[in-house]
Amino acid sequence: MNKTSFSNEASENGLEMNQCIYRYRDGCQCGVERHGDSPFCYWHDPVVDKSDHYVKEDLEAWAKSGKSMDGFQLKRVDLSNINLVKRGSKTGYSFRDADLYRANLNNAHLFAVDFSGSSLMKANMSGSNLHCANLENCNLLGVDISRCRLENISWGGFVCQEIKAKEALKEGEQLLANDHCQEAEEIYRNIRKNCEKQGLFETAGYFFHREMVVRRYQMKSNSFGRFVSKMVDIFCGYGEKPLRVVLFSMALIVMCAFSYYFLGISGSEGMVVFDSGRSWQANAMAFANCLYYSVVTFTTLGYGDYTPVGFSKVMAALEAFAGSFTMALFVVVFVKKMTR
Repeated sequence: MNKTSFSNEASENGLEMNQCIYRYRDGCQCGVERHGDSPFCYWHDPVVDKSDHYVKEDLEAWAKSGKSMDGFQLKRVDLSNINLVKRGSKTGYSFRDADLYRANLNNAHLFAVDFSGSSLMKANMSGSNLHCANLENCNLLGVDISRCRLENISWGGFVCQEIKAKEALKEGEQLLANDHCQEAEEIYRNIRKNCEKQGLFETAGYFFHREMVVRRYQMKSNSFGRFVSKMVDIFCGYGEKPLRVVLFSMALIVMCAFSYYFLGISGSEGMVVFDSGRSWQANAMAFANCLYYSVVTFTTLGYGDYTPVGFSKVMAALEAFAGSFTMALFVVVFVKKMTR
């Protein structure tokens, strides 16, 4: 932007000629004196060289003064061992929407810093203290978080690459979506591995699930592999959600109980089946017996007090097969979760 065009833009927006035009999320203008002929101040200028020796000390002083660091342009800047801990406060400094591409944050003190919306792409954060930091909607592609303190970090539901992939899929851009999914998979894997090393297995389990989901998105929509992957997700969340196995088992038992209720099963007292001519109490007791038989069949106990008749035999065989498979799946998923 040249000086003339900047003057026109400044006058149209009611800005002072010597003020930075960067606007924060709330719409407020930065207002700091601009840097040279740039429309931005020193910190918001993406072009100015910030590789001088004192940039770390200047940034620490800026943070301690209580000013926001939102939107700061700090590509490739050496900020190793920087101290951005807000003493005496449970909330950290605001560092939102910043560009820290390839920045060196090795062994930095970043307790509770809000990095939401920032680009940490290929940044070196090894050994940093990220305890309680906010990394929602950050670009974490290629970031080095080895030896970081990762407890109680707010990661957000999905990384920005997965969100972009879903948007691309809605637009029908499969190739672009695949690219974003590959990046998201790499990010999820990186976070998972580092969380596992620190014993943060619940967090690692969540990111393993997301890793498998974005891997599924890369498969052809009508492929058998994608169908199988989706079923595994539905049944057990790729081994990370044993509650899904329990809910599926309960749903199958009740569904089969209704089948026996209308198809009929044979017991010592005769046929157990729905009869509109009987009282609701008798029909309720018949359904309770069918539910009992469904549980016995699902668990393959086979007491023998009730037996299927007609098409109920097919339902019983399918339920017994599904039950044995589901119980084995539950044991695998439960043991996986408990032995971490």
